[in-house]
Amino acid sequence: MTIFAGPSEWTRAIREAAFATPFADGTQHYFAFISYSHRDEKMGEWLQDALEDFRVPSHLVGRVTEHGSVPKRLKPIFRDLSELPASNDLGTEIRSALAASRFLVVLCSPSAAVSRWTNAEIEVFKRVRPDGCVLAVILDGEPFASDIPGREAEECLPQALRFKYDRRGRQTAKRSEPLAADIRGDAHAKRMGFLKLVAGMLGVGLDDLVRREEVRRHRHLALVTAASLVGMLIATGLAVAAIQARDAARDQRREAEGLIGFMIGDLRAKLEPVGRLDALDGVGERVLDYYKKQDMSDLSDAALLQRSRALSLMGEIANASEDSAGALRQYRAALVGTGEAVRRKPNDPQRLFEHAQNIFWVGELARQGGQFDEALRSFQQYEALAARMVALDPDNMRWRMETQYADANLGIVLVNQRKFEEAVGAFQQALSTITALASADPSNADYKKGRVEVLAWLADARSASGRLKEAAAVRKQQIQLLDQLVTASGGDVEFLEDRVHAFRALGHIYNALGLFPAAEANFQSAVDQAQTLVGIEPGNRMWAGFVARSRLDLADGLLASGNVARADAAARAGCTVNDALLARDASVLEWRLAKRDCLALRTQVALAEGQNAVAVQLADQAVQSAQAITRGDAIENKFYLAKAQRLLGESKLRGGDTSGAGRIWQAALASLPASVAEKPVEMNEHAQLLMRVGKTAQARPLQDRLAAMGFKQAI
Repeated sequence: MTIFAGPSEWTRAIREAAFATPFADGTQHYFAFISYSHRDEKMGEWLQDALEDFRVPSHLVGRVTEHGSVPKRLKPIFRDLSELPASNDLGTEIRSALAASRFLVVLCSPSAAVSRWTNAEIEVFKRVRPDGCVLAVILDGEPFASDIPGREAEECLPQALRFKYDRRGRQTAKRSEPLAADIRGDAHAKRMGFLKLVAGMLGVGLDDLVRREEVRRHRHLALVTAASLVGMLIATGLAVAAIQARDAARDQRREAEGLIGFMIGDLRAKLEPVGRLDALDGVGERVLDYYKKQDMSDLSDAALLQRSRALSLMGEIANASEDSAGALRQYRAALVGTGEAVRRKPNDPQRLFEHAQNIFWVGELARQGGQFDEALRSFQQYEALAARMVALDPDNMRWRMETQYADANLGIVLVNQRKFEEAVGAFQQALSTITALASADPSNADYKKGRVEVLAWLADARSASGRLKEAAAVRKQQIQLLDQLVTASGGDVEFLEDRVHAFRALGHIYNALGLFPAAEANFQSAVDQAQTLVGIEPGNRMWAGFVARSRLDLADGLLASGNVARADAAARAGCTVNDALLARDASVLEWRLAKRDCLALRTQVALAEGQNAVAVQLADQAVQSAQAITRGDAIENKFYLAKAQRLLGESKLRGGDTSGAGRIWQAALASLPASVAEKPVEMNEHAQLLMRVGKTAQARPLQDRLAAMGFKQAI
């Protein structure tokens, strides 16, 4: 009999190993081996505990019987805790344990009678221990019912138990009459059957143990009576102390729970809008110190959920402080609490919701740390919980929104894993959900924003997978929606920001398709929109960064169309703004990426203008800038570095250094990540490098795929 070994089973297995005593030859000895079918697992566990806990009466210890000297305790007992073997043979550990066991105890029931593993264990025991003793414990069914027509299904004895084996361990045709202890019936019958089994194992009479049980009961009653009298004398004093302790604990609990409620409610509502959640840190630590002293299993449902909410808030504070490790610890601790709350009431959608939020953050922190497989597992759990919430309460729009979030998050991590086509499917599902919600409640601002965001992700996933025209159509749909929302909201800056990103993205798609006038128009719209934002708040450095990035995109589009002079002006303007931002804070990743692109664009301008020496200098700086970037998308960063190296090689070639150019291109090609899905622009870069080193045949399949996508840009 085999079962899955969970934490408690591992503990028991360790205990078995600790109590096992060696034979003279060093092998492990067990007092008995319990064999049973999977359906009788609980009875097997009970019997093991009962046998190991049984104390042999002192007057019997040391008595010599047919089974040897009577021991003080019946241990260790072996009970198989491993998985069912995939083959038709028992494992080595089972065979060794059978060979090292004095007794084989078989739990007999109709399920055991048809269990091939129980039968196999009996056969092995009889073969390897022909002198061993097999004892039967009848749980259910009827012995030898298989001999009675019409009652075959009631048979409880496995076949190997119904027949004798010879001294060589071979089954004979002779009927076996195993010693059986019957524990069917009430508690008294169960106890008597157990004592009969023990008597058989010790080789003593049942009366010896029954008398011992009666003496034990009399002594126990006497002790209980005496203890009761003493207890009555001290009960009054203890009751007074207990009431006082209870009142103190209740007051402490109320204070802590009230503090939590204030912290995650009113105080948070006041501090969050001004960006001062960090002020809750000290309050949260005080609350958590209280809960560290509490056993979670003793907490009420309300206290359990309050504790988890406090931990989640502490995780949020740590994450806002860029303490990812601390945030992960807090969210995982919160996850344990919400998991327990769900276990207590699995069909409560609100509890599922709170559990899902902690699962999301554990997954999101893993995603941010580049652990995409772990993130995917978390988001899949999140998705399953969201589906359960909707199934329990289909009319709750909040739960339906959770399914949209879950699909979108799955899509994002699939993009991170470069499973672009799978990501498209996830985003399409998210779009379907959010579109239905927005249609049902057109005035809901969250639904509108959600639809804008999902359209952006869907467009990017389609673009990355090479479906450029489809991506363009989605971006155009997003921009039309944004135009409506900007007008309806009176110029909500969130929608204005989204419009900057949408114009830029659509411009890049048109650039890749070779539709340069359309690309330039969208890049210029992005510049104009970004400048509008800066006009609203001139000191907003993020919006200034939008201006810089949009001007660099415009320069890229102008270079692709051959308009070098205007490209140079746009690049210089964007680089000037970006350099000013970096002078204020050189740690911002987006501005560092823009600096890298500035240098690459200026290199391309210098090459187009024939300024080879300047191009070499700028390209070398572009390579150094790209090499210094260690954050963000690692694969994408490698392709950008390869582009900078390609430009450096091109600059050296123009200056007459043919061998130097070749070495740089070879190094750039060798540094490209292998066996990854490439976005069209990355595939183009790969093909360009292959062409530079003369590997035309290897470049051709990539060029054919790019042509099938409609990709035209080749700079």
